[in-house]
This record gives sequence, structure tokens and C-alpha cells, in this order.
Amino acid sequence: MLCDDSATARSILARLLESEAGIRVVHRAADGRAAVAAVAAVKPDVVLLDLEMPVMDGMTALPLILKAAPQAAVIVASALTQRGAKAAIAALAAGAADYVPKPQGTAGGAADPAFRAELIAKVRGWARMKRQAGTTPRPALPRAAPIASKGRPVLVAIGCSTGGPQALAALVQRLPRLPVPVVVVQHMPVGFTTMLAEHLDRLGALRCAEARDGEALAAGRIHLAPGDRHLLVDATTGGFVARLTSDAPENFCRPAVDPMLRSAARAAGGKVLAVILTGMGHDGLEGCRAVAAAGGTVLAQDEASSVVWGMPGAVARAGLAALLAPPEALAERIAALTAERAVA
Repeated sequence: MLCDDSATARSILARLLESEAGIRVVHRAADGRAAVAAVAAVKPDVVLLDLEMPVMDGMTALPLILKAAPQAAVIVASALTQRGAKAAIAALAAGAADYVPKPQGTAGGAADPAFRAELIAKVRGWARMKRQAGTTPRPALPRAAPIASKGRPVLVAIGCSTGGPQALAALVQRLPRLPVPVVVVQHMPVGFTTMLAEHLDRLGALRCAEARDGEALAAGRIHLAPGDRHLLVDATTGGFVARLTSDAPENFCRPAVDPMLRSAARAAGGKVLAVILTGMGHDGLEGCRAVAAAGGTVLAQDEASSVVWGMPGAVARAGLAALLAPPEALAERIAALTAERAVA
């Protein structure tokens, strides 16, 4: 179901979605009130909801849609602005499944291959997630790496992309205050990472903020890579510092997971715990190879709980993951492995 006040946007998005096998647009609504009125009868798997509309905006319509159609995953569309980022993260906190940054210039922007791939992946992924809710998850892959032998990790490094904000939220809510620093790369535009950091900061025992170049990485804190900057880790006397760079994108991404993990493995002398959550592509695979080669430990999200099992799937198929599990179970393992009295 599409909900957007622009007839042009509705038409373009409908053509884009229906060009994919297995996706059908069952209804188009011009504002939030029309969407709320129709959603119970239409019974969509996914609702693509614009946030800025007349009559009834997306934020007002969101809880009403979720109540009328609890089986539907709502993906909100927000402008690539600070205001749009704030609204998108607020929508996630209010129950939206995910967001897509609205392309500049609907016609040209919707034709962008990256936007198309992201939208299709999220529509397919969230439809699958909703349909499989309550079913028995598939068993983990039988091949897995051993737990690292270098001792207790002194740094946790997390990478994620498509579906990542909700996976991160589920993980952070279950984590206690850790005795080590946490660095995170989530593929997101400038501005969106600021709002995501503020959202994560409110969820649990760990404080969270965007990383700043040269700042010391503190135990019990999450340092999130800002949009369009790579986050690297350097070792200093008695700890670590963050380094932000504008080096070329890797895996078509900046920030990217691979450079963060490579630098973390070097800085921590192998005593790093890498965690790969849901996401398209394979960013993080080479970085996890570096972590494993240095003696570190790799954990990954399982397929059943991932919106897109690209990044964690690549790590799992390479035999690098010591554990495949949903975010909540990964949080328990992170807490156990980093505990002050953890046994190698």
C-alpha cells in the first residue's frame, strides 16, 4: 500500500515496485486519513508511508494504521534533511518497521539504482519478517568458528545496514553497561546518524553519541560513525581513540564496516568482538576475516531475524561466526564475553 500526497510519486513508486516479481501495489492513498480508512480492508503486508502530507500526516496516521492492520510493516519515507531524519527516527520509536530516505526529485531519484535496491530489499524483507512471525526459525548453519582464544575482548565493533536501526535497538536494550568501548557503523546518510545516536542513547544502560575525531573511546559508551565519514580505531597508551576519515567509500559505503573492523583488529591486538547485524551486500566480511585472523571473535545475526541476510549471511557462509542468533541473544553473548571475569 502506498500513501503519498503526490500523485506523481505514487505513480512512479507503483511502477518501480510492480516491476519486481512478487510485489503488487494493492492500494494508493493520497493522505494519512485515506490510508487509515482503507488499510483494514486492503490488508497489505507493507505500507509505504510518507511523513509530510496534508489532511493527516504520516506521524499521526502511523499508530492508527498499526492498530487497524497489525499484520502490516510500515516503512516511512522521509526527506534527506535534519528534520526528515528526526521524523524518521521518531517513527521507528513509535512502531514503524523501517524508513527510506526520500530521493531528491521523485522521478530522477526513484530511478537511482541504490534507492531502488534499498526500497525493494526493505519491502521484501519486512513482508517476509511479518509473515514468518510466530513460526519456528530455521536452525543455524552447522559450520561455525571457535570462540577466540586471546582472552576477554577489550573492544566491541558492530556493523549493520538494511534493517539495522531496529536490530541495533533490540540489541542495545538488552545490553548492560559494558566494561569496554563499543564502536558502531550503520549505513546511513548525514544527519540520520545523529538522530539514531540520540535514539539509542535513550534505550538502555549504554550512552551513545556520534563519534568525534580524536576522542577517547570510553568503556560503557557507544561511538556511532557519523554519516559520510569512516570510523577507524587507533590504539593509544591505555586505550583507544576514534579517527574519522573521508577516504574513498568501500563496498559503495561511507561509513563502511570493513575499515572499522580492520583498524579495530590492529588496535586491539586481536582482542576485539565483531558483531554483524542485518544488511544488504557483504560489507564487514573482509573485516571479520581480519578480526578472526588476529584471534578475535565474530558473532552474526541469524537469517530468521534479519530483514536482509546479506552481511551476516556472508560472514556465516565463510565460517567466521561463532554464533548466529537474533539481536537479543547476541546481546547476552556480548555481555558474557566482555564481562570482567569472562573466561577465554
